Amino acid sequence: MKTLNEYPAHVRQSVELTRRRVSELHAELPRWGLVVWTAGNVSERVVVDPDGDPSAADLFVIKPSGVSYDELSPEAMVVCDIKGNLVDGTRKPSSDTAAHAYVYEHMPEIGGVVHTHSSYACAWAARGEEIPCGLTMMADEFGGPVPVGPFAVIGDDSIGRGIVETLRDSRSPAVLMKNHGPFTVGRTGRSAVKAAVMVEEVARAMHLARELGEEQPIPQEKIDHLYNRYQNVYGQ
Repeated sequence: MKTLNEYPAHVRQSVELTRRRVSELHAELPRWGLVVWTAGNVSERVVVDPDGDPSAADLFVIKPSGVSYDELSPEAMVVCDIKGNLVDGTRKPSSDTAAHAYVYEHMPEIGGVVHTHSSYACAWAARGEEIPCGLTMMADEFGGPVPVGPFAVIGDDSIGRGIVETLRDSRSPAVLMKNHGPFTVGRTGRSAVKAAVMVEEVARAMHLARELGEEQPIPQEKIDHLYNRYQNVYGQ
């Protein structure tokens, strides 16, 4: 197992840039009310390919375990290899590291993974129920309902296997792991954080809709149209 000093200089430079980004992204979780105390984590794959292909990297940066958000800094972040082994850092990696590593190993297109314990998304996860697609913003962002993954306990790659099994054939960048909470993925750490913010928003909105009565799901053909427009036309 290699240490970071055994990697080429350009890889070490990419690691430092990734550490800085991941530290900054962690500040978004409490800012959007997605975590409490030391819960939750963001990771990002270290991209060393000049074309930015995430699959070219075999390292990722993640939050250390049990460290409060006001103590986080680029230097506090830990670096792991694709199997979840510690490569660099003075602290123990997040307890969710094995899940993140499994996702990176089996979904090479993914460059960022986020886990939160946001309240409304966790409420749907506690029910073991997908969030129905009753809003155009859900069609835009998730391409349909937010799916539920299987129950899995923390400690090994069981959660990662559930994430991959659920999202591999889904357009959704978010999964509600049953009785646990949301995990989101993206091409980058930032896009995975955006998905974490959005899944809590739609979880809250659809919970409120259900309190008012029966929600009205969007027809599949309309979902497909909205998703295609948002992903391929919307924005700059």
